[in-house]
Amino acid sequence: MLAKAEALAHLRLASEVAGIDVDELALPTERDVVTGGIRLHYLDWGNSDRPALLFLHGGALTAHTWDLVSLALRGDFHCVALDLRGHGDSEWSPTLEYGPDAHARDIGGVIEQLELRGPVLVGQSLGGLSAMTYAARAAEEPAGIAMVDVGPKVQSTGVKRVADFVMGDPGHGSVEDFVDRAHAFNPRRDPRLLRYSLLHNLRPIADTAARTEETVRSQGSWTWKYDRRSLTPDYLESVKGELERLGDIARTVTCPVLVVRGAESEALSDSAAASFAASLPDGRWSRVQNAGHTVQGDNPRGLIEVLTRFLAEVGHSRAVSR
Repeated sequence: MLAKAEALAHLRLASEVAGIDVDELALPTERDVVTGGIRLHYLDWGNSDRPALLFLHGGALTAHTWDLVSLALRGDFHCVALDLRGHGDSEWSPTLEYGPDAHARDIGGVIEQLELRGPVLVGQSLGGLSAMTYAARAAEEPAGIAMVDVGPKVQSTGVKRVADFVMGDPGHGSVEDFVDRAHAFNPRRDPRLLRYSLLHNLRPIADTAARTEETVRSQGSWTWKYDRRSLTPDYLESVKGELERLGDIARTVTCPVLVVRGAESEALSDSAAASFAASLPDGRWSRVQNAGHTVQGDNPRGLIEVLTRFLAEVGHSRAVSR
């Protein structure tokens, strides 16, 4: 966990860079819940008496990818961001279960244990696929779902580029080495903000564990925190198959669904987003400018705007009784 002053300084800088006005800088409470025998870590941004938003990150990311979005919306909503199993500070699956079915079970357990009544699920990439899988099987559907840059028809070249980055040899290096790699992969991001985000998604390797924190950051060797054991070609083929079945799954979900596409995304096209939204019982879609696949990181202000409109449209506001 980073020092409070450092975390607040980052949020202040990130808000300024993104052009987001926030009433008050605040940090989430870090908590854990055990469901299905797996310990899951989550960030709770407070105001539990208000309508709930459950944020679900994409593969190889963490709950902190939603920090700016949660900070901006926390005044009106109970924002909870989950580290999916095998990611962030959640436990790794002992049986390497990382498909959308496993994540959907976890989502159900979190909603039940945290008593999130009628939440709106906001999921990017793998998080969106898992959210829809959960909604299709839940006894009670969520109040709405925002699918961020994910759909049944993805562009193979864009997906391959993301997969190559995630599955590539992680190597070992300093935090700055990983910042350089991440910035080369996504030059839209401010390196100063990438550095902070990566500190939540990296872990020191054993030979640096005894050094001071600052020495480790500048000189020590780090590697990715997420569980890479299941990242095989077979796993990627299984995810591709799940995405192809997403259209059939989604057509059984009757709650309002917003499909969000990053305007510069290599993974999801305008036509694919529009077609997916049109196939849903209650679907619509929106484009966020100046954003690629990771919309919440590339243009959080733009995502907040489309989410706010969607939440108002489905009646999910602080005026809604819980």
